[in-house]
Amino acid sequence: MKAPIVEIFSSFQGEGLWIGKRQIFVRFAGCNLNCNYCDTKDSQNVNNGILKSVEEVVKKIKELKTPDLHSISFTGGEPLLYFDFINEIISQIDFKIMIETNGTLPDFLSKINNLNCVSLDLKLPEHFNMDWNEEIFNNEVLSIKSLIANKKNFYCKIVVSPSTSLNTIKGLGEKIHKIFPNDKFFIVIQPESPIKQWKNKSHVFFKFSESLGEYFNVFVIPQTHKILNIE
Repeated sequence: MKAPIVEIFSSFQGEGLWIGKRQIFVRFAGCNLNCNYCDTKDSQNVNNGILKSVEEVVKKIKELKTPDLHSISFTGGEPLLYFDFINEIISQIDFKIMIETNGTLPDFLSKINNLNCVSLDLKLPEHFNMDWNEEIFNNEVLSIKSLIANKKNFYCKIVVSPSTSLNTIKGLGEKIHKIFPNDKFFIVIQPESPIKQWKNKSHVFFKFSESLGEYFNVFVIPQTHKILNIE
């Protein structure tokens, strides 16, 4: 069994609730979406990956292990396109497992074994250079339902740009709350990089957080690895 891999490397998690933790990142090539803010454009195209076997990936993970290693992050691209490959890797290692997913493949997400954390995107219409597709949102909802039903640790991530409106964030929060009225889960508001574009605009973070805070546990966290100039 082989899958297209862009890179395998060790660094610190720069996003979300495991921020600052030392991880080994396994980045897959290929994605079922084409988000305009994507900061790993090379990983969207499956042809940009090098086919590697499970054994090769496991060997590299073991070579990169450090005393401060916290977990393995499967990212992309969209890693869930290769859920069976990931399960084979998980069966051969003994580390905490994180998946960074766009959330649009709920059936594949439910097939991953021994997950410790899921970073799940909530896409906005402005994230695409095309008409908004309600199916994207519906699949994100199905993924969240699956994670809650299976008592998995997860958080949702919303990438915002300087042009993102308060009404967009507020509307999304209300829409999700109606579906999950009794689940006050974690939502990370992630300002789009580079941070310098937010000069004189960062006041909107407070409004975004306030608009979601009634229904969710909200964090505002930038891409800290970009600030530290690490991968």
